[in-house]
Amino acid sequence: MSQYLVVIEQADGNYSAYVPDLPGCVATGETVVEGKALIREAIALHVRGLREDGLPVPPPVSRSDYVAVQG
Repeated sequence: MSQYLVVIEQADGNYSAYVPDLPGCVATGETVVEGKALIREAIALHVRGLREDGLPVPPPVSRSDYVAVQG
């Protein structure tokens, strides 16, 4: 089982989610919980589509961290 980094951003009236390691893999939901559920489904569909097309599945390599700044 692979674990991909998912970025969730608050937008106007919803939340958008994307996967940096899987270009084009995006989802939106009305809540963070819904966004996470939908991006999980989107990842599965995206990976299955790549495999069906005989394309390589990019490995999860992105990482995240927080950086404190003054101001």
